[in-house]
Amino acid sequence: MLIPSIDLQNGRVVQLRQGKELVVSSDDIDGWVDRFERFPIIQVIDLDAAMACGDNAAIVERLCKTRPCQLGGGIRTAERARQWIDRGAAAVIVGSALFDERGVREDRARLFAEAVGTDRWIAAIDGRGGRVVVNGWKTSLPISPVDAALALDPFAGAFLYTHVDREGTMTGLDPAPVMAIRAVTTRRLIAAGGIRTLDEVDALDRAGIDAVVGMAIYTETMAIRAVSS
Repeated sequence: MLIPSIDLQNGRVVQLRQGKELVVSSDDIDGWVDRFERFPIIQVIDLDAAMACGDNAAIVERLCKTRPCQLGGGIRTAERARQWIDRGAAAVIVGSALFDERGVREDRARLFAEAVGTDRWIAAIDGRGGRVVVNGWKTSLPISPVDAALALDPFAGAFLYTHVDREGTMTGLDPAPVMAIRAVTTRRLIAAGGIRTLDEVDALDRAGIDAVVGMAIYTETMAIRAVSS
């Protein structure tokens, strides 16, 4: 399944290369939502909330009431996760809050599962150079994405693996780390980072893996008019 991504910053839809360089910026939020109306779910990321420099909460809440959304960005506590489920999010995405300098915080993962139910939250594992990175990809931890998935598997209903090395580059997803995670969990797995073509989406689908796509859609490198699942 292809999952289109709406990243929000300063009230606009944006796409960033490597999480830093602004490539796409649009204030036509409703137009993009309409383009994605045939998709079963949309991924919405509040970048301002993720970076602790404000938020786009009003827009996010409106989107969650308009379309099924898996929501990420600034969800650092179980209470916050519960609030967003109550405000209409289909699922919440939790990343950095699941880790500390030593690795996975299983106690926190358990709290998220208890607060919203295992099936309503997605554990985000961001990998760069074979290690998990957190805090806006600034901090590298002494744990691999595979080991993180193994530790979180009892608690999360799904995993979102982002291959940071290629995020926003449209150079193609590196399948090796994705398939390594696929090999150690039966949970739903979603992949992101560098995806450029529908052939990649189809290959992931055949392996039982969903694909989040942003940059390729917004730059019209990937045509999505014929894709609904």
